[in-house]
Amino acid sequence: MTDKMKKVAVVMGSISDEPVMKQAIVTLKDFGIECEVSILSAHRMPHKTGQFASNLKNSGIEVVIAGAGKAAHLAGVIASYTTVPVIGVPIKSPDLGGMDSLLSMVQMPSDVPVACMAINGSKNAAIFALQILALKYEDLREKLENFKKNLEY
Repeated sequence: MTDKMKKVAVVMGSISDEPVMKQAIVTLKDFGIECEVSILSAHRMPHKTGQFASNLKNSGIEVVIAGAGKAAHLAGVIASYTTVPVIGVPIKSPDLGGMDSLLSMVQMPSDVPVACMAINGSKNAAIFALQILALKYEDLREKLENFKKNLEY
């Protein structure tokens, strides 16, 4: 895999989600993975979101990280259109502290899975996406193994 291949899409429901999702983007770049970044909305742009998700198979994207707050249906809508793994990042909002987002992601109906990270957990979403890619790309697997070793005290 070349360092500049776009294998991960990072999508967010609103520009206001960018400070949280930036952690995922930076982590991916630290591992040499460029990502496609988009703002999509399950509610405000359902047609565009559906087109994005339907075209993933032909795009070269191998993992999607989707962050959203409040109703947070973005990850689930994307997952309903594709077999590409989708990782959800619930974004904390002032209304319910992110619990609404978390529950909308972890309570997906049978047959439409979304992996779900902690509230505002976009860095872990990036690490999980890297672990998925590392099943296929040996050079990335080696980088992750070194990363994990460096976590030791």
